[in-house]
Amino acid sequence: MLAVAGRAPDTPEWAIEMKWDGVRAIVVCRDRACRLYSRNRREITDSYPELVTALAAGAGDRDLVLDGEIIAQTPAGVPSFALLQRRMHVARPGGALVRAVPVQLFLFDVLAADGETVTGAPYLQRRERLQDLGFTTTPVQTPPYWLEVGAEQVMAAARDNQLEGIVSKRIDSQYRPGRRSPDWIKTPFRRTTEAIVAGWTSGSGTMTGTFGSLILGAHDPAGNLIHIGNVGTGFTFADRRSLRARLDDLARRDPLFPLTPGRGRPGTPHWVEPILVGDIEYREYTGDGLRHPSWRGLRADKTPDEVRIPE
Repeated sequence: MLAVAGRAPDTPEWAIEMKWDGVRAIVVCRDRACRLYSRNRREITDSYPELVTALAAGAGDRDLVLDGEIIAQTPAGVPSFALLQRRMHVARPGGALVRAVPVQLFLFDVLAADGETVTGAPYLQRRERLQDLGFTTTPVQTPPYWLEVGAEQVMAAARDNQLEGIVSKRIDSQYRPGRRSPDWIKTPFRRTTEAIVAGWTSGSGTMTGTFGSLILGAHDPAGNLIHIGNVGTGFTFADRRSLRARLDDLARRDPLFPLTPGRGRPGTPHWVEPILVGDIEYREYTGDGLRHPSWRGLRADKTPDEVRIPE
């Protein structure tokens, strides 16, 4: 189940959760073994061995299907998508990486427990059932939610703790798998979107060997892939080198769409197969493209077919 973007409601019919800057994961525990899946149904069990061990210990002989968010935190305790990148794209991390970049799983919903599907139960009942499962210690925890507390007050707390924002959920809402529902409303401090990497432009100076910017695309309401701008900031030099190597492997001759004047950056365009999906922070999307975009990293949990122009 996915949330729509919007202003947080400030009425008693809504519960509020914190919004974590990580990647979504569905947990399936059966026959004393637990597996993790991304939201595009790709199995990611081997990428997070410490979570699997903790989940199996907590689940015991119970059969469970759970929903949550995998995060990595800075030494100050702030969730960091950039830090999580070091784990997201490693299929079988070694012990050194697991120790260097520990991850946590924050559970916020239960879909099935002990053979009973509970997606039709209201939110508050599901949260009570989730709490009763007893996942309360690192690295698998059940964060709190708030009732009858003003949205602005929770937003202020989220901002003070450098979190991504809040998510409001109707207390009587069912869990609707695969649907983006107005029963869940996300209110982030920063605007982020996914974008398809359609190509790159040649760089100059220190960027001559990598790229100047990435050409970004997304699907419009009719399903057409269109240009939504270029991004040239937010990369480390190591990012640029590794990305350029992948882009060279995906090179194609034909343009994917026209480059609209004013949306791109100077430099010769080079096109690639539209396979990679990036996470972009931006100030505004006006229909003429993204304003002040910044690169946050590649997403392995989204497919190009899912990428739409920003809401």
